[in-house]
Amino acid sequence: MTELLTAAQMRAIEQAAIESGDVTGLELMERAGRGVVEAIFEEWPELAKTSHRAVVLCGPGNNGGDGFVVARLLKEWGWEVEVFLYGDAEKLPSDARVNYERWEVLGETQSLKASTWERAPFPGTCDLVIDALFGTGLAREVALPLSALSCMPEVGQTHRTLSVDLPSGYCSDSGTPLGDRPNVVEADLTVSFHTLKLGHVLAAGSKACGKSVVKSIGLKSRPAMSQGHWVKMVEKPQELGKGNQGHKFSHGHALIVSGGSGKGGAARLAARGALRVGAGLVTVAPTPGALQENAAQLDAIMLSPVGDAPTLKAVLADKRLNVLCLGPGLGVDRARDLVPVALAAGRATVLDADALTAFQDDPSTLFKMLTAACVITPHAGEFERLFPDIAKKLKAVSKTGPAYSKVDATREAAARAGCVVLFKGADTVIAGPEGRCSINSAAYDRAAPWLATAGSGDVLAGFITGLLARGFAPMQAAETAAWLHVECALTFGPGLIAEDLPDQLPSVFRTLGF
Repeated sequence: MTELLTAAQMRAIEQAAIESGDVTGLELMERAGRGVVEAIFEEWPELAKTSHRAVVLCGPGNNGGDGFVVARLLKEWGWEVEVFLYGDAEKLPSDARVNYERWEVLGETQSLKASTWERAPFPGTCDLVIDALFGTGLAREVALPLSALSCMPEVGQTHRTLSVDLPSGYCSDSGTPLGDRPNVVEADLTVSFHTLKLGHVLAAGSKACGKSVVKSIGLKSRPAMSQGHWVKMVEKPQELGKGNQGHKFSHGHALIVSGGSGKGGAARLAARGALRVGAGLVTVAPTPGALQENAAQLDAIMLSPVGDAPTLKAVLADKRLNVLCLGPGLGVDRARDLVPVALAAGRATVLDADALTAFQDDPSTLFKMLTAACVITPHAGEFERLFPDIAKKLKAVSKTGPAYSKVDATREAAARAGCVVLFKGADTVIAGPEGRCSINSAAYDRAAPWLATAGSGDVLAGFITGLLARGFAPMQAAETAAWLHVECALTFGPGLIAEDLPDQLPSVFRTLGF
């Protein structure tokens, strides 16, 4: 399991290591600087072969100290290095001050101020700009015109930009810029230490990082905290097979409640996803008038017409129906009638799309009916309709950090709803009502922009439904489904439409060895 840390958690881990006597702050800074240089030569091997020119921009904290180490090591490698300091050398933290003095033996440090930024004597050309200005420690809006780093007047566009910890200007906990106007560094490569931080995968953070790599600085311990405080990265499932015994009913029977004539496509996508992911049986329940339309397009998926709430209640008398999915193509009015009946049945239930929008005028009514066996899967618009006050905090501009993040928002929503909330996006956040939280990131080497296509979310709801039918716990079902959803998109590639997603599962399962 990969943990994603806040800035405060990372500081606590470092401090615990220092206080235990395992390492000094100065040693950690040296390891960080060496990790950056190692990352440079791994990413751009040609830069290790001959002398090159670098500009190193150091900030007033320990991130700046890392920058001085990098400058010294590149200078010793034979590079031409120019170093600029934003702040007063006399006020640097003690470890950063030591590395400033070590650098001063090899070269000079020039002052960098907001008022003189555009007139700063940056070299005419350089191969690499090192952004060691603020990193994870940033807690306020930045005065420097950071956005100009990508187009320094005298440097042009020939250089690469590397950020130490996190591109300067971004909040480490939320991945959002601090301040009214975006004033941030956009890096080609970002080097983090120990593990990724939340800001590397949330919001705009992943795009700003370019590519993120993690370098070890020898930290092995973490301070004691309850599980609810930690956020993990969703990783590939270790187990998914059905085993070699059992029958179809032992793998669950999912009921997907559908809408009227001409509106059944979303439910059929969800149903196919549920069946492909391993549910033993799947039944679609459309209105009676839509029965023939669905029958013409479904084979392995069964049909059971449901025209109203009493009919649904009668259908649910069959206890073999162990999981329900309502929302895709359901229709808002139909959702208002049927969701209460479905939730009263006490089965594991996935609510998406219309099943969420139906309660936008009175979300508390929905929350009172939800149980810990439920999963709701809002996208940003649906989330705002259900949790307007939480969404307002998430959208608010913050000039100080840590900013309110999508993790904070999803945890708060899950606690209010009393069930698992999967808040969709390239940075899908999944939280349980007890505080457990994870992020399924579709960024970096798992970026799948073609998932932004009609019906993609319906298939995801179906994946969750199918895994619940098989007996997965709600949090595990949501996490596993989200990972498989992205993996199916990556397996297919560009040109993907929602219908393609379920049919990639056999290939994905074979690759995983299931």
